[in-house]
Amino acid sequence: MADPLTPTHLDSSALGTKEYWDKLYETELSNHADNPADTGTVWFDDADAEAKMVAYLDEHAAQADYALDRATASVLDLGCGNGSLLFALRDDGWGGRLVGVDYSARSVELARRVGVSRRGGGGDDDTGEREEEEKEEEVEFKVWDVLGGSLDHVRNNSSTTTTTTTIPSTAAEEEEAKETTTGWDLVLDKGTFDAISLSDERDGHDRRICEGYGERVLQLLRTGGIFLVTSCNWTERELREWFETKAKTRPTTETETETGARLRLAGKVEYPSFSFGGIKGQTISTLCFEKVNA
Repeated sequence: MADPLTPTHLDSSALGTKEYWDKLYETELSNHADNPADTGTVWFDDADAEAKMVAYLDEHAAQADYALDRATASVLDLGCGNGSLLFALRDDGWGGRLVGVDYSARSVELARRVGVSRRGGGGDDDTGEREEEEKEEEVEFKVWDVLGGSLDHVRNNSSTTTTTTTIPSTAAEEEEAKETTTGWDLVLDKGTFDAISLSDERDGHDRRICEGYGERVLQLLRTGGIFLVTSCNWTERELREWFETKAKTRPTTETETETGARLRLAGKVEYPSFSFGGIKGQTISTLCFEKVNA
């Protein structure tokens, strides 16, 4: 029986396979090697999504709408591609730990090479590269499967939240204390959920794997942390159904207790809209969610 909370699934396609992305980034690696100025595809560039996401975060961090400090906030980009979104944040003055993950090793290699090019590196002599790294805090990139990888591989060890010396007295309090010190302040997604939604793979609950994505985001965020997601495949209403309505924590092999946390809509990025046949819409959607206790 279909889950009434689940939006109608998209038809699967090659864009939902790892093979597609490995091949794409192999080509982009070759292009970058031939021309370091060619850093690869910036997804949703036609809608200026990247700049709008950065501007949105700047605006709300400055107004203290969310518990984000531009100088120290820890940021995890899911499906980082060539790393362009994290580089944009670093250039904009976000000074905390920035980490991009992708299940394609070729993607991660491209992002790392673009990072070296940005610092003026390259060539056989890595002395200058190391000197440049000392001047600019590194943007990290890791090979990691968002849905299947161990959470221990992407635990955040630079959380900006205030810690306490109170000793947890219950299993739930112990789990919350662990999450507070290892959860990310900000998790980003620019097209990754779109790609996962095009996969026909199923998880251990016999669901399309996209159905477990919101649960994974909750495991990665600290309480009060922010999830900013951009999609061209799902409307704002559908994104709310996926993340605000459907996503919830549940016991897993890595999270033994159900915390009751959920995602709550906190805002959205405005894009130009159009009308057709009396229906108003837009080609892209970016919503902001906050992790809260239910």
